[in-house]
Amino acid sequence: MRRSTLAVGVLALVLLAVPPATSADVSSGYTEAGIASYYHDRFQGRKTASGERFDQREFSAAHRSLPFGTTVRVTRNDTGQSIVVRINDRGPFRRGRIIDLSREAARELGMLERGLVRVTIEVISPAVRKA
Repeated sequence: MRRSTLAVGVLALVLLAVPPATSADVSSGYTEAGIASYYHDRFQGRKTASGERFDQREFSAAHRSLPFGTTVRVTRNDTGQSIVVRINDRGPFRRGRIIDLSREAARELGMLERGLVRVTIEVISPAVRKA
């Protein structure tokens, strides 16, 4: 009994010490297509999933799985307009939506009136892992 408890404990430590293989390993050039939306003003000043305060005036965005700090190019499929944003939050959590942009990023992309636009995102610079 004691030996099996020890084995389970060691296994648990090993599993906790090894990070899971996730999108954190995403590299430059990764692309994804879908719908972009933008944050409502009520989120101004709230903490993001990364711990930063959300600021509508910054070029930031939420993505479900890209690591925080990843820089992505967001290109409107219908106009070819593009912007560069940094991932600092999680979301959006609606089917078909792949990225939530700050108001300033959405304004620069020309999507404030439409609210939702089809985009392609491309990772420019993966997040740098801190040791």
